[in-house]
Amino acid sequence: MKKGNTIFFKNSPRIVSYAAICGSKEKEGIIGGFADVTLDDDMYGETTYEKAERKMLVNSISLAIEKGGFNETDIDVLLSGDLLNQIISASFAARRYSFPFLGVYNACSTMSESILLAAALTDAGYIKRAVAATGSHFASAERQYRYPLELGCTRPPQAQWTVTGAGSCVVASGKEGIKVTSATMGRVCDYGVTDVNNMGAAMAPAAADTIMQHFKDTGKTPDDYDMILTGDLGALGSRIVKDLTWEKGYDISDRHVDCGEIIYKVIESEFQGGSGAGCSAVVLNSYVLSKMQAGLYKRILFAATGALLSTVSSGQGESIPCISHAVELEI
Repeated sequence: MKKGNTIFFKNSPRIVSYAAICGSKEKEGIIGGFADVTLDDDMYGETTYEKAERKMLVNSISLAIEKGGFNETDIDVLLSGDLLNQIISASFAARRYSFPFLGVYNACSTMSESILLAAALTDAGYIKRAVAATGSHFASAERQYRYPLELGCTRPPQAQWTVTGAGSCVVASGKEGIKVTSATMGRVCDYGVTDVNNMGAAMAPAAADTIMQHFKDTGKTPDDYDMILTGDLGALGSRIVKDLTWEKGYDISDRHVDCGEIIYKVIESEFQGGSGAGCSAVVLNSYVLSKMQAGLYKRILFAATGALLSTVSSGQGESIPCISHAVELEI
């Protein structure tokens, strides 16, 4: 059933297993004790950062499948994307497997989008099991979107640090696991921000729009959730999304948590916090889902956020269109 922009899953597809890999900086923070693999060397034994990013994604996918007690033949499809041109991390990772691949791109909101699509396919009965996955790497993202690391450019105070990490989960039909109750499809929002370093300000309106649309479609309020989890707005964007929703009559201040704001141990040293597709993927598929399985959280609204820019659009003076998709998780 669909109402407004929200899909209600009548057969309650479940997240039955999950896995996360994080980099050396990320393991010092909140997810260090929950990630399946933590790296000492962000090169991960590879010769390039891009190959390291791909390796993290491959291993998180394989770990999620293995932890669920499944074999590769049990998986019907992989839904994955990343931040690199032509989603090469996901596409090259997919050649490792025999199951079909559907590449998706919604920048840093790819985790929630892939779960949304996996749940829809599973709920409709087209497939039994799907893997939703994404990741990012600080060095590969910096090289593509900003400056080569060798230049040693000064980062402005509104900047965030792209997370090195990957997260994956298996979405399946059945009666065990964390239910994907509903999903709200986001609209592209553009408030005219042109600063490629100021991702929080650019993405906050999209997050607010999707969260409020979810409340409107479902009839729920912030009090119905233990946590309203956004993707990578960072400290600044987190404040903005709370202000935007409050202005429209929704006070999410005591429920809202942002993955980018909590992922690093000392956020002041990382300016506004974490960003990147791997940010929400790692936090969700380690810390958050572990807490849900332990019964500490009963219902979460996960609204990952993405900035749909490229070096071409930025070079042409375009502003930054943004997106957020939300999935309701319940146990």
